[in-house]
Amino acid sequence: MLTKKPQAISGVSPDHETVIEELYPSIAITPVGDFINRLLGSIPNRVWGLKVSNLLFGLLVAPMAATVYLWMKVFGSKYVVTNRVVKRVDSVGFRQRESVPLSQIVTATVDPDSRMEFYQTGDVRLSGAGGQSLLLLRGVPRPERFCQVIQEASDAKRLVANSLAQIKARH
Repeated sequence: MLTKKPQAISGVSPDHETVIEELYPSIAITPVGDFINRLLGSIPNRVWGLKVSNLLFGLLVAPMAATVYLWMKVFGSKYVVTNRVVKRVDSVGFRQRESVPLSQIVTATVDPDSRMEFYQTGDVRLSGAGGQSLLLLRGVPRPERFCQVIQEASDAKRLVANSLAQIKARH
Protein backbone atom coordinates (compact mmCIF):
# COMPACT_ATOMS: atom_id res chain seq x y z
CA MET A 1 0.00 0.00 0.00
CA LEU A 2 1.45 3.35 -1.00
CA THR A 3 1.09 6.25 1.38
CA LYS A 4 -0.42 9.28 -0.32
CA LYS A 5 0.40 11.88 2.34
CA PRO A 6 3.84 12.55 3.80
CA GLN A 7 4.43 10.59 6.98
CA ALA A 8 5.50 12.12 10.29
CA ILE A 9 8.02 9.31 10.78
CA SER A 10 9.59 7.77 7.69
CA GLY A 11 8.44 4.20 7.09
CA VAL A 12 5.74 4.21 9.80
CA SER A 13 2.09 4.23 8.85
CA PRO A 14 -1.00 3.64 11.00
CA ASP A 15 -2.68 2.03 8.01
CA HIS A 16 -0.51 -1.05 7.57
CA GLU A 17 1.79 -3.39 9.43
CA THR A 18 5.51 -2.60 9.13
CA VAL A 19 8.25 -5.15 9.84
CA ILE A 20 10.75 -3.92 12.40
CA GLU A 21 12.92 -7.04 12.52
CA GLU A 22 13.02 -10.66 11.36
CA LEU A 23 15.15 -13.23 13.12
CA TYR A 24 15.76 -16.92 12.48
CA PRO A 25 16.23 -19.21 15.50
CA SER A 26 19.57 -20.94 15.96
CA ILE A 27 20.11 -24.64 15.31
CA ALA A 28 20.61 -24.77 19.09
CA ILE A 29 16.88 -25.57 19.46
CA THR A 30 17.26 -28.91 17.67
CA PRO A 31 18.51 -32.15 19.25
CA VAL A 32 21.47 -32.08 16.83
CA GLY A 33 22.27 -28.51 17.89
CA ASP A 34 22.13 -29.50 21.56
CA PHE A 35 24.48 -32.44 20.86
CA ILE A 36 26.94 -30.15 19.05
CA ASN A 37 26.81 -27.65 21.94
CA ARG A 38 27.59 -30.37 24.49
CA LEU A 39 30.31 -31.92 22.32
CA LEU A 40 32.08 -28.62 21.62
CA GLY A 41 31.97 -27.71 25.32
CA SER A 42 33.14 -31.12 26.54
CA ILE A 43 36.86 -30.27 26.89
CA PRO A 44 37.10 -26.77 28.41
CA ASN A 45 40.92 -26.55 28.35
CA ARG A 46 42.16 -23.93 25.89
CA VAL A 47 44.94 -23.90 23.29
CA TRP A 48 45.61 -20.62 21.45
CA GLY A 49 42.44 -19.23 23.02
CA LEU A 50 40.20 -22.00 21.63
CA LYS A 51 38.66 -24.89 23.53
CA VAL A 52 40.38 -28.20 22.79
CA SER A 53 36.98 -29.75 22.01
CA ASN A 54 36.37 -27.10 19.31
CA LEU A 55 39.74 -27.90 17.72
CA LEU A 56 39.16 -31.67 17.84
CA PHE A 57 35.50 -31.88 16.82
CA GLY A 58 34.70 -28.60 15.02
CA LEU A 59 35.42 -29.77 11.47
CA LEU A 60 33.79 -33.14 12.10
CA VAL A 61 30.42 -31.67 13.10
CA ALA A 62 30.42 -28.78 10.60
CA PRO A 63 28.62 -30.73 7.80
CA MET A 64 25.98 -31.90 10.27
CA ALA A 65 25.47 -28.33 11.53
CA ALA A 66 25.24 -26.97 7.97
CA THR A 67 22.63 -29.59 7.04
CA VAL A 68 20.45 -28.74 10.05
CA TYR A 69 20.88 -25.01 9.35
CA LEU A 70 19.69 -25.39 5.73
CA TRP A 71 16.81 -27.66 6.78
CA MET A 72 15.64 -25.02 9.28
CA LYS A 73 15.81 -22.26 6.65
CA VAL A 74 13.42 -24.21 4.43
CA PHE A 75 11.16 -26.10 6.87
CA GLY A 76 11.56 -24.10 10.09
CA SER A 77 10.16 -20.83 11.28
CA LYS A 78 11.29 -17.27 11.92
CA TYR A 79 10.39 -14.60 14.46
CA VAL A 80 9.01 -11.31 13.18
CA VAL A 81 8.53 -8.10 15.17
CA THR A 82 6.23 -5.57 13.51
CA ASN A 83 4.70 -2.30 14.62
CA ARG A 84 1.68 -4.32 15.81
CA VAL A 85 2.68 -7.88 16.82
CA VAL A 86 5.44 -10.34 17.58
CA LYS A 87 4.84 -13.50 15.59
CA ARG A 88 6.34 -16.81 14.57
CA VAL A 89 5.84 -17.58 10.88
CA ASP A 90 7.07 -20.24 8.46
CA SER A 91 10.56 -19.59 7.08
CA VAL A 92 9.26 -19.96 3.55
CA GLY A 93 5.84 -18.50 2.89
CA PHE A 94 3.61 -16.43 5.12
CA ARG A 95 1.75 -18.94 7.30
CA GLN A 96 1.56 -17.58 10.83
CA ARG A 97 2.06 -20.12 13.61
CA GLU A 98 1.74 -17.92 16.72
CA SER A 99 1.39 -14.22 17.49
CA VAL A 100 1.02 -11.78 20.36
CA PRO A 101 -0.10 -8.15 19.95
CA LEU A 102 2.48 -5.64 21.20
CA SER A 103 -0.21 -4.04 23.38
CA GLN A 104 -0.39 -7.23 25.51
CA ILE A 105 3.38 -7.52 26.11
CA VAL A 106 4.58 -6.06 29.41
CA THR A 107 8.04 -7.67 29.60
CA ALA A 108 10.43 -9.54 27.34
CA THR A 109 13.01 -11.54 29.30
CA VAL A 110 15.66 -14.19 28.63
CA ASP A 111 15.12 -17.50 30.41
CA PRO A 112 18.38 -17.98 32.34
CA ASP A 113 18.38 -21.79 32.04
CA SER A 114 18.02 -21.68 28.26
CA ARG A 115 21.43 -20.23 27.42
CA MET A 116 23.84 -22.13 25.18
CA GLU A 117 27.38 -20.77 25.36
CA PHE A 118 28.65 -22.05 22.02
CA TYR A 119 25.74 -20.59 20.05
CA GLN A 120 25.30 -17.46 22.23
CA THR A 121 21.56 -18.10 22.31
CA GLY A 122 18.71 -18.11 24.78
CA ASP A 123 14.94 -18.36 24.93
CA VAL A 124 12.97 -15.10 25.03
CA ARG A 125 9.77 -15.16 27.06
CA LEU A 126 7.07 -12.55 26.42
CA SER A 127 4.88 -11.94 29.48
CA GLY A 128 1.59 -10.12 29.99
CA ALA A 129 0.26 -7.83 32.71
CA GLY A 130 -0.54 -10.68 35.11
CA GLY A 131 2.89 -12.25 34.63
CA GLN A 132 1.47 -14.99 32.42
CA SER A 133 3.63 -16.29 29.58
CA LEU A 134 2.24 -15.13 26.23
CA LEU A 135 4.87 -16.55 23.85
CA LEU A 136 8.21 -18.35 24.12
CA LEU A 137 10.71 -17.69 21.34
CA ARG A 138 13.29 -20.49 21.46
CA GLY A 139 16.92 -20.35 20.33
CA VAL A 140 17.20 -16.59 19.82
CA PRO A 141 20.73 -15.46 18.88
CA ARG A 142 21.91 -12.62 21.14
CA PRO A 143 18.65 -12.68 23.11
CA GLU A 144 19.21 -9.53 25.20
CA ARG A 145 19.28 -7.38 22.07
CA PHE A 146 16.11 -9.00 20.71
CA CYS A 147 14.37 -8.45 24.09
CA GLN A 148 15.28 -4.78 23.83
CA VAL A 149 13.82 -4.52 20.30
CA ILE A 150 10.55 -6.12 21.45
CA GLN A 151 10.38 -4.01 24.61
CA GLU A 152 10.98 -0.77 22.70
CA ALA A 153 8.36 -1.66 20.07
CA SER A 154 5.85 -2.55 22.80
CA ASP A 155 6.55 0.66 24.73
CA ALA A 156 6.23 2.72 21.53
CA LYS A 157 2.90 1.06 20.68
CA ARG A 158 1.59 1.81 24.17
CA LEU A 159 2.74 5.45 24.08
CA VAL A 160 1.19 6.03 20.66
CA ALA A 161 -2.11 4.50 21.80
CA ASN A 162 -2.12 6.77 24.87
CA SER A 163 -1.34 9.82 22.74
CA LEU A 164 -4.10 9.01 20.25
CA ALA A 165 -6.57 8.54 23.10
CA GLN A 166 -5.67 12.00 24.49
CA ILE A 167 -6.01 13.59 21.05
CA LYS A 168 -9.47 12.00 20.54
CA ALA A 169 -10.54 13.15 24.00
CA ARG A 170 -9.81 16.78 23.02
CA HIS A 171 -12.30 16.71 20.15
